[in-house]
Amino acid sequence: MADLIYTGITSLDGYLADSDGNFDWSAPDEEVHAFVNDLERDAGTYLLGRRMYEVMSVWETLGGQDDPPVIQDYGQIWRAAEKIVFSETLEESSAPRTTVRRSFDSAMIRDIKADARGSIGVGGATLAAAALRAGLVDECRIFLNPVAVGGGLRFLPDGLNVRLELLDEQRFGNGVMYLRYRIRG
Repeated sequence: MADLIYTGITSLDGYLADSDGNFDWSAPDEEVHAFVNDLERDAGTYLLGRRMYEVMSVWETLGGQDDPPVIQDYGQIWRAAEKIVFSETLEESSAPRTTVRRSFDSAMIRDIKADARGSIGVGGATLAAAALRAGLVDECRIFLNPVAVGGGLRFLPDGLNVRLELLDEQRFGNGVMYLRYRIRG
């Protein structure tokens, strides 16, 4: 069975985006980006909310020969993976390997986990919250940025009660900390 992994770049106070929806403070430098690429290399499928998909869809074309190698590498990783977008408003996607589903379905996610080759990433705070509350997330991977934004979109939803076991950590030259946790039953 494949692991469902929730990864995010957060502020020190636990936000993916500030109260205005900005996340420019979270752009990874080359060292962090290369590390992310290595983590994502085995991802066979991404489950995405609509907003996260719209942000990430630039990778359908980003990563050409004129881009830095770290960007080219992630573009290839993104395009090789299947994408399932959960949206009530997005009619369809013209991107290859991308399917749109109207609603989150725990049973479907369990089936995907049972059949998947490679890991499964979940992206988008709202979708990840639903997966966390349904007990489907196996790991959380957090890139903690040395910045406080004071409010906005939280990495972990309010009211979530889970225990985490630290599996790995890494410190980067720009002050970012990587923390990898297993969700304990």
